[in-house]
Amino acid sequence: MATADKNKAEQLSVESRLKSLYELQTILSQIDRIKTVRGELPLEVRDLEDHIEGLNTRIANYRQEIEELRKKGLAEKEKINEAQAKIQTYKTQLDNVRNNREFDLLTKEIEFQTLEIELCEKHINEYARITDAKNADIAATEEKLSDQQHILAEKRAELEEIVSETKQDEERLREQAKALEPKVDARTLAAFKRIRKNARNGLGIVYIQRNACGGCFNRIPPQKQMEIKMRKKIIVCEYCGRIMIDPELAGVETAEPETTGKK
Repeated sequence: MATADKNKAEQLSVESRLKSLYELQTILSQIDRIKTVRGELPLEVRDLEDHIEGLNTRIANYRQEIEELRKKGLAEKEKINEAQAKIQTYKTQLDNVRNNREFDLLTKEIEFQTLEIELCEKHINEYARITDAKNADIAATEEKLSDQQHILAEKRAELEEIVSETKQDEERLREQAKALEPKVDARTLAAFKRIRKNARNGLGIVYIQRNACGGCFNRIPPQKQMEIKMRKKIIVCEYCGRIMIDPELAGVETAEPETTGKK
């Protein structure tokens, strides 16, 4: 089936293919105008969605860091409990010391465990300070997130309204464009799409205007203009690479030169 369609496209005359290609360009230009009406809204919506996703990720990271700090704080409290238990044991042992050496050793152990408790309390206070700062960051980020979500809802509503107004027209034009594509051979169609993609104004095929290319407006030599009018082969502009056709094939009337003299 695909081979049959390919052969059919190859059997079409150059003139027929060029005419279908120009009709396709006209339809695609109408679709481009519809997209222009939407403006930058789709990009704005996408950027807002990405920004909101980033804010949610930031909040999740803050909460994960707070949870890690909470676990560290619990570990420090456990160390304090262990140190206090050791101090209590050492104090009990002080009542039964037999010499100064044992007394000094137990006293140093009590001092060491006391310092351990002070260090743990310092860590706990530091974790609490960092946690407060993280909670403040979460509050600020959530406020920013709420604002962005509100703006996104407005932008989406605006975009949906515009899309609903133009959706039916765009679908109809896309169907027309799809119906025209089989009337152009695959190679020419691929080249046309590539040219359109690289062209700033989306024009892949243009007609001659005032002896110049209708895309880049560079002058076309008379000999090449004659070749274009003959419609025997596909000719592209040597400056911009766009496919060129004569105005008559595009359905454009050109002004006839005025005659002088009396009737």
